[in-house]
Amino acid sequence: MDWHGRIVTTPDTLFGRPRIAGTRIGVAFVLDLVASGWNETRILEDYPHLKPDDLQAVFAFVRDRMKEEDFVMKAKAAEAPSAAAAE
Repeated sequence: MDWHGRIVTTPDTLFGRPRIAGTRIGVAFVLDLVASGWNETRILEDYPHLKPDDLQAVFAFVRDRMKEEDFVMKAKAAEAPSAAAAE
């Protein structure tokens, strides 16, 4: 899934956080719904203007961001102090 075009950021909407194009529904909001036990059917029923491809784009976007080196490096940096404290 190519999420480009479906996931957008604009400084004046949601404080520049990634969102589904044409909506004010943020990527983080969709992830919160899923983490709270919502499935695709429930999300699409409660937000009928969303399409299945919008949800796929959210997950493809997160997948790609998780692969980015700077994300991994920040995670490793965050782990370093706790690892040193354990010694």
